[in-house]
Amino acid sequence: MTKQLTLYIREGCHLCDDMELALRDCESELDFEIQRVAIDNNAELEKAYGSLVPVLASGDGEICHYFLDKQALIQACN
Repeated sequence: MTKQLTLYIREGCHLCDDMELALRDCESELDFEIQRVAIDNNAELEKAYGSLVPVLASGDGEICHYFLDKQALIQACN
């Protein structure tokens, strides 16, 4: 079953772009889909993730932030 992951981002964030590219390289191998959510203009998300973006999450659990942690991603997908 394909795992649904959420990538919290800010528009124009180069770290966010870098993490998304790294995730795209792993997407078919680890069988997950990414939902991109911009936190800009959302006070609740900015409070939760503002200083951490990009943040990769599965449900309510954070997998990693700033840079892709491939080991954590593998664990989250298994």
